[in-house]
Amino acid sequence: MNIQGMSALVTGGGSGLGEATARELARLGAKVAVLDLNFDNAKKVATEIGGIAIQCDVTNASSMENAVAEAAKAHGDARILMQIAGIGTAKRIVGKDGNPAPLEDFVKVINVNLIGTYNAARVFAAACAKLDPMEDGERGAMVFTASVAAFDGQVGQQAYSASKAGVAGMTLPMARDLAQHGIRVCTIAPGIFATPLLKTLPEPVQASLAASIPFPSRLGKPEEFAQLAAHIVSNGHMNGEVIRLDGALRMAPR
Repeated sequence: MNIQGMSALVTGGGSGLGEATARELARLGAKVAVLDLNFDNAKKVATEIGGIAIQCDVTNASSMENAVAEAAKAHGDARILMQIAGIGTAKRIVGKDGNPAPLEDFVKVINVNLIGTYNAARVFAAACAKLDPMEDGERGAMVFTASVAAFDGQVGQQAYSASKAGVAGMTLPMARDLAQHGIRVCTIAPGIFATPLLKTLPEPVQASLAASIPFPSRLGKPEEFAQLAAHIVSNGHMNGEVIRLDGALRMAPR
């Protein structure tokens, strides 16, 4: 797919990997809708890239439906979905006080990362399937965000790892499901990236994390994630795949 002129949705586009992806798509000529729960962040990014900002809760069906409709009114029907919105947490299943981890903490992470991804995908796909096919019968492409934690999660990452493993696990069946509509589905599983959240850690901690990456021994750059996401969209034979982007990192237990 030629990204130039296409309408694109980027969830979580107000910061971090989502912001970098929104900027990359705009650089390549896409009409970008920046979707984020934090409207101020979304508005800032959208203003700078010439896109539109839409407040959106990916866990809410009507919020996602309204966002897709609002973006379509401004830019035309979307053919690209970058589903990047997500949250992270770490909590041992049995705490130091001997009590079990609160169930609501697990549920919240699953709701945002896994159910939120499915919600965004189903609403986007239903609209995209109605569009006229392009070259090779393609109608659109979706890129999801998992994590290396889906495969080698650390101590305390049960909720996060489970949510991201779920995203990775539904990639192939969803690609097969949507093949009849000409919609491709891929997932990126990033390692340790220099996001605003990670940059709040002390410098020695950041340096230690960077040193754990075989090569290059540095934190991933958000623009590297964005470049891969854009390539997946532009490469018509990329479908049903989960791609690790981690500098050959394999996470230790803790």
